Amino acid sequence: MPKELERDLGLPAVIAISVGAMIGSGIFILPGIALKTAGPAVILAYLVAGILVLPAALSKAEMATAMPEAGGTYIYIERGMGPLLGTIAGVGTWFSLAFKGALALVGGVPYLLYLFDLPVKPVALVLAALLVAVNLVGAKQTGRLQIGIVVVMLAAMVWFVAGGLPPVADSTYYGGFFAEGATGLLAATGLVFVSYAGVTKVASVAEEIENPDRNIPLGILASLGFTTVLYVLIVVVMVGVTDPSQLSDSPVPMIDAAEATLDLPGVVAVILAAVLALISTANAGILSSSRYPFAMARDKLAPPSLTEIHEKWGTPSKAITLTGAVMLVLIAFVPVEEIAKLASAFQIVVFALVNGAVVAFREGDVGEYDPSFESPLYPWTQIAGILGGLALIGFMGTIPLVGAVVITVGSMLWYYYYARENVAREGAATDVVRRAIGQGAVERTKSTFEKIDGYEVLVAIDEDTSEARERSLVRIAADIARENDGSVTVVQFDEVPDQAPLEQVSGTQSAADEAFERYTADLSEEFEVPIHYGEIVSHDAKRAIVNFAADENADILLLEREDDPLYASVFGTNVEWITRKADCDVLLIEERDLGDIHSITVVTDRGPFDPQKITVANALATETGSRIDLLYPVDGDATGAQRETLDEYLAELEALCSVPVYRSVVESDEPAREFVDATDPADVLIIGTDGGRIRSNLFGRPADRIVDSVDCTAIQIQPADSERPGLLRRVVERIVF
Repeated sequence: MPKELERDLGLPAVIAISVGAMIGSGIFILPGIALKTAGPAVILAYLVAGILVLPAALSKAEMATAMPEAGGTYIYIERGMGPLLGTIAGVGTWFSLAFKGALALVGGVPYLLYLFDLPVKPVALVLAALLVAVNLVGAKQTGRLQIGIVVVMLAAMVWFVAGGLPPVADSTYYGGFFAEGATGLLAATGLVFVSYAGVTKVASVAEEIENPDRNIPLGILASLGFTTVLYVLIVVVMVGVTDPSQLSDSPVPMIDAAEATLDLPGVVAVILAAVLALISTANAGILSSSRYPFAMARDKLAPPSLTEIHEKWGTPSKAITLTGAVMLVLIAFVPVEEIAKLASAFQIVVFALVNGAVVAFREGDVGEYDPSFESPLYPWTQIAGILGGLALIGFMGTIPLVGAVVITVGSMLWYYYYARENVAREGAATDVVRRAIGQGAVERTKSTFEKIDGYEVLVAIDEDTSEARERSLVRIAADIARENDGSVTVVQFDEVPDQAPLEQVSGTQSAADEAFERYTADLSEEFEVPIHYGEIVSHDAKRAIVNFAADENADILLLEREDDPLYASVFGTNVEWITRKADCDVLLIEERDLGDIHSITVVTDRGPFDPQKITVANALATETGSRIDLLYPVDGDATGAQRETLDEYLAELEALCSVPVYRSVVESDEPAREFVDATDPADVLIIGTDGGRIRSNLFGRPADRIVDSVDCTAIQIQPADSERPGLLRRVVERIVF
């Protein structure tokens, strides 16, 4: 039986962990730095930051009650946004919490140095090692220690506020409150945002909390509200009683403010509070950040050894030890203040992902997502959190952004080279996007069905096209046009050398030209559709075809598919040039003894079906009394949600068609080979062109290989550029479908 983490953290411990995680470097170190940026408006910066954190706090509280598991942010983003973003969030948050813990210890030592002459880094290293040992002993002891620290710390800070508020009534230091403008205020808000990062840290130990449905949201919201008010009052006192130049340059700004308003016992109490606060921040950082590698290892995104729980203490000892080692290295060798700024920027991104994860869970088909607490004003709360947080990043400078990119890229590389092969799941957001794209594809198909009244089909042939081949091409064109009350135009494009004057050549008509006109006229009566015909002589047949199609406003250009010549990979082919330049849909016909049509198979290119494929298939099937077979490929490890969404999408396409439709999902890692087998009984295959010249030259087109391998008549459809989704949408379609 696998070991589980013991649930022994009650509401007081939850609030203590959350408050203790927040009150640290954000209030004892950052106010002076932020004062340089915003002036006295730094007071509002703390208030605005607290408000911008609220959506993420509500979102995280909701998800924590639905998934009270160790891992917190990682768990929610991984389940909501997928394992890739989960890996980024897990690794990045783990590092950022370790960075913040290291900064808290180093920032707390100057307060110790105010009374004792001690070296900064050795003391910080000793404190870090002690806290790692405490966390190894167990969560219960850690929670009790946190409660004690927070009680003492808050008593001193309330003393500071109570003693400092009366003198600020007559303060002159608030002059020029908005002198730095909105830019300075937002820049300071981004800087102090990290002060609230710990508010949701308790969710990472949700698996160890008693009655999580009640204690998690209460603990998070109560601690955020209390801490925001406390921060604002403390900064009001600090700014009001201390000269700005002294406050902005001091490594211990809170002591400077205490000396101006409190007696010696009060100053000593503030020093004690600062030291305890910064130690509690580091303690909570070790407690929560160590759960990220634990949870990631449990989901096979990190080495399995990190899931081991100590026999005696019942804690994830290796994960805690690894986190402690990272903190010790940071304290000893890295300028942690700069890294803390990087962690702040990444924390904003993570909070944005947290808000996005709630949207993914609610909109996705996630049956097991049933939170006992729901974020109010959904989805506007989440949208405000995402936009507000991301807006702050623009005010944080270049270095934090570069650092966040490095962490993100490193996490992605870890996922692709280590974790991807170990997982076979996707996030709820993927299904949300897949459903939205599928619905969009259905709407595009419906729109194509509705606007095809009077379809004009242009059949382009040359002098070498036989009568039998022309008849097959016109037959297909006639079925498409007849179903849509349209007409067919058959044009024979003759190409002559550049040296031959067109006026002289166009005035003569050969016996073959006369035979073409007689035969085409007979086809009009046979297929019961208006057929116009003619001949065009030019020096460049491919350009003439494209120009004529544009001049006649053709909806479809129908060509005979050609075998690629030897030079095709270098110079391309005429048909390829036409498909790129034509303003209409292009159909390439590979005719193979087309007789009676009973079944038409439509194949997709690892994405939604192009509306043109369904439209052409429905027209042909309606006119020939045949059925349509829709073939869709999926990988063998496709999730249940993916299969269900695809089935619903195919069912909606079926409802649009006016003929019997059979849906088949081909499960294979090599769909090209499987499609060839699946199309064996078909009379007509409809498929795409599958890629551009670069891909064709390097790897060949899977669609071409399928067409060359099947025995039936094949129609390759290249939609007009104006009808195709943009490149980004096509990439997303391939990924999620």
